[in-house]
Amino acid sequence: MTEFQEKLKAQHEDSMHRELEALLGTANKAEAEISRKDFEGFKNLFHRFLQVKGPAVDWAKINRPPEESIQPYEKIKMKGLPDDISASLNKLAVVKLNGGLGTSMGCTGPKSLISVRNENTFLDLTVQQIEHLNKTFNADVPLVLMNSFNTDEDTKKILQKYKHHRVNIHTFNQSRYPRINKESLLPIAKNMSTGGQNGEAWYPPGHGDVYASFSNSGLLDKLLSEGKEYIFVSNIDNLGATVDLFILQHLMSQPADRRCEFIMEVTDKTRADVKGGTLIQYEDHLRLLEIAQVPKNHVDEFKSVTKFKIFNTNNLWISLPAIKRLQDTNNMDLEIIVNPKTLDGGLNVIQLETAVGAAIKSFNNALGVNVPRSRFLPVKTSSDLLLVMSNLYSLDAGSLTMSRKREFPSTPHVKLGSSFTKVQQFLCRFESIPDMLELDHLTVSGDVTFGKNVSLKGTVIIIANHGDRIDIPAGAMLENKIVSGNLRILDH
Repeated sequence: MTEFQEKLKAQHEDSMHRELEALLGTANKAEAEISRKDFEGFKNLFHRFLQVKGPAVDWAKINRPPEESIQPYEKIKMKGLPDDISASLNKLAVVKLNGGLGTSMGCTGPKSLISVRNENTFLDLTVQQIEHLNKTFNADVPLVLMNSFNTDEDTKKILQKYKHHRVNIHTFNQSRYPRINKESLLPIAKNMSTGGQNGEAWYPPGHGDVYASFSNSGLLDKLLSEGKEYIFVSNIDNLGATVDLFILQHLMSQPADRRCEFIMEVTDKTRADVKGGTLIQYEDHLRLLEIAQVPKNHVDEFKSVTKFKIFNTNNLWISLPAIKRLQDTNNMDLEIIVNPKTLDGGLNVIQLETAVGAAIKSFNNALGVNVPRSRFLPVKTSSDLLLVMSNLYSLDAGSLTMSRKREFPSTPHVKLGSSFTKVQQFLCRFESIPDMLELDHLTVSGDVTFGKNVSLKGTVIIIANHGDRIDIPAGAMLENKIVSGNLRILDH
């Protein structure tokens, strides 16, 4: 039986290699050269995918990380800042993961180009933050964007507008991998184009691809030659992921023989974060455990807030020489995430992906830092967008901070219904963003609109049943109220 399985695996690999070569034959020379590099990475992933049997982790071997491997942020802050902040900053580059589209929020094009605050997009805010650092400390921190084939063209057009800002911007492209048919395990692509029907045949393989594509692009070597030592990597839609000088100082102040090569910022789990990846101790290494790797019968345990108290914010500080070493020796060990998808026509495909944080176990002296919740402020939905557009936050030099007028530091729990999913619909339903300084919980369902200068406090639930509509009048103040039924306010 084993011999049969081995032959079958070899057969799958041979067929895959033949198909990939045939695809390369449909590309022009320049495109084929780039795609050949991508396909080398894909073949490696596909080979490992065929070898893996059963779950990625043995649940019995999972332990809580030792105390010293996750440091509280306060302890790191106590070390203070160096005399020469600009010297530390000059060894840093900021990498933003910019491969995602805004489709889940009803927008076409890159998600980073959605306006989130005072007409500023995610990308505007990022550029403002880094420019402010460079001006304040007379430093040269470059911004590096990892685009995907979905976002590259649109992003590059926009970058023209930052020419006169004090920040050097570099881009590189994430790999483009072929989706494979779940049954035949062969690519569904007919040729190398990404247009029309063939557009569904390709995908960017998760942010774990940052190491290989960063290295392949030549940018890794370029930054090393400019004296950069660390990168700060984060998702571009996490508005809390700003350069933290205390964490940077912690990295820079380590003795040379115990240099920390990887810091993962984690934060305390709440009920809203039960699906977030967590840090565990596994076979003497710190390791990231994602929900996709958890055996089905242990998923509830994984989601428990008592056993796994923290989750990964995906704000990561990584040593550039260490990335170079691991890439050159082919020792970057990332677990495969198998992501099944059903395409519009009903075809079942699989995407093989990796996560950037999964590499933590390959780096020396890796560390988790338990940071305040304010460093995790992702905008994934219109509910998140409402929070960051409101007076709960103030904007200063591209950074959002919780308003001092809010008496407690936690953000309200906001759930907006399907009428608010798309950004355009969402904006049409608010004449102005309500005052939410004293809000704890907001649920809105159905056809609801808000007039100007509405104030929401405590717990507010507004439900318009099917066929009904509720217009919250201008200047209304709702405190601990449930609103239901029908309320129309029409211009006379």
